[in-house]
Amino acid sequence: MTCSEFLKELTDYLDDSLDERTRVELEDHLAWCHDCFVVCDTTKKTIEIYRDSQLYELPDDLRTRLRTAIVEKCQARKAGPQKA
Repeated sequence: MTCSEFLKELTDYLDDSLDERTRVELEDHLAWCHDCFVVCDTTKKTIEIYRDSQLYELPDDLRTRLRTAIVEKCQARKAGPQKA
């Protein structure tokens, strides 16, 4: 199995929806390919972090300041660079 083939199957591997043969091939690949191991491990950890995260309520004043800053930034980008 190549790294490209591994990446094509990564989602199904993480979802545990692969047939036995393909799963074994992927795990064999992970056993010797450090790069794919890192990609797989990082992706698993990222999913776990997001799955376990809880919403954090922002105080109203912080929410307002954040929204204002985002709107101003977007408007500045739309306006483009200012000529002196």
